[in-house]
Amino acid sequence: TWLWMVAQSQAPASLLRWFKMMSARPEVANVMSSLPEESKAKAAAPQSKAKEKKEESAGGKFVELPGAKMGEVVVRFPPEASGFLHVGHAKAALLNNYYKESFQGKLIMRFDDTNPAKEKEEYEEVILEDLKMLQVRYDYFSRTSDHFETILKYCDKLLKEGKAYVDDTDAETMKTERDAMTKSKNWNNSPQKNIAMWEEMKKGSEAGTKCAVRAKINMESPNGCLRDPTIYRCKPEPHPSTGTKYKVYPTYDFACPIVDSVEGVTHALRTTEYMDRDDQFNWFIDALGLRKPHIWAYARLNLTNTVMSKRKLTWLVDEGAVDGWDDPRLPTVRGVIRRGLTVEALKQFIIAQGSSRSVVFMEWDKIWAFNKKVLDPIVARHTTVDQVYNVPVLVAGAKLASHMSAKHPKNPDVGEKAVWTGPRLII
Repeated sequence: TWLWMVAQSQAPASLLRWFKMMSARPEVANVMSSLPEESKAKAAAPQSKAKEKKEESAGGKFVELPGAKMGEVVVRFPPEASGFLHVGHAKAALLNNYYKESFQGKLIMRFDDTNPAKEKEEYEEVILEDLKMLQVRYDYFSRTSDHFETILKYCDKLLKEGKAYVDDTDAETMKTERDAMTKSKNWNNSPQKNIAMWEEMKKGSEAGTKCAVRAKINMESPNGCLRDPTIYRCKPEPHPSTGTKYKVYPTYDFACPIVDSVEGVTHALRTTEYMDRDDQFNWFIDALGLRKPHIWAYARLNLTNTVMSKRKLTWLVDEGAVDGWDDPRLPTVRGVIRRGLTVEALKQFIIAQGSSRSVVFMEWDKIWAFNKKVLDPIVARHTTVDQVYNVPVLVAGAKLASHMSAKHPKNPDVGEKAVWTGPRLII
């Protein structure tokens, strides 16, 4: 609405002066010019915004995917098999499934297993079971490790072309240099030296374990994700899928754009916290000459007073603070279902959020309201009294008898129950 007011010369003069002053600042102009076109706010009349709000409250706003064609859309759900799915993961899976069905496209279920230390096979089985429970039907199954050889060759390509270098700087110094926008001592390594150090990494030698491959992007960028990010690490430990074949493993940020392109993904749906990495994603695609998928960001699911970090949830489970991943106090898919949430209610709640980028904190009451809508028409009504804490009422002249009554006042299909009356009641 603000951009529309500016375009229509209806913006208040004082605010317009401030807006122009801020827009003219070099740091603001640089960031705005670096944003991809689909990420930039568009001018919209107040009437269209009001319509958008109405649509959102009626059942969620699903943004039209840029460049999407019926029957050609390919999306993916790439969880890491390091824990159970929580309701935030459920949103990602259901959104991808929604777009797949809307465009009659394909959904790829891909395990991100770039880190052998975190990958556990038992979690893969659980995640696939959870997706089945959520009625998410994928068309193809893959693992990032299926493409390790391809990713390795692309790293070779960057090193030979001088678009990446091998750095043996320790982690603390590397962090300090990145914060200070200072180039590493290895930034000007010759391709020959980089290849020699890369070979040591691939062998898993003592010298190799101290090295990492970094993309040579822009150490002076205001976007920290572009300051020569690490794309390969040396970890001489066995991988659940590839065993001891590899001693080096790609980072998620490097593997993701390559695998998305190779597997034919047309639209990569990611939460807004990844927007700073969009330029990095596109840089890898351009540097390697790969087909570029569209990126669409949506708001992650935030629930009040709820821990959604998988690392923190893992700590709670490992420390025995909870009964397990299906503890009803946890926001995992299995935890909330064990607590009484129906799968249908969870799906309706997620769909109602839509794919908007508006970041909001939701109350649990809203989820349970959806649950009530699902259960209310079909659940039988029963009356209970506490066996210990109750008060007996004696009714003079009443006789012991029973009669049949509907289990649901509005749904006869639920059936009937016997209701007893008599001289002694308990309340």
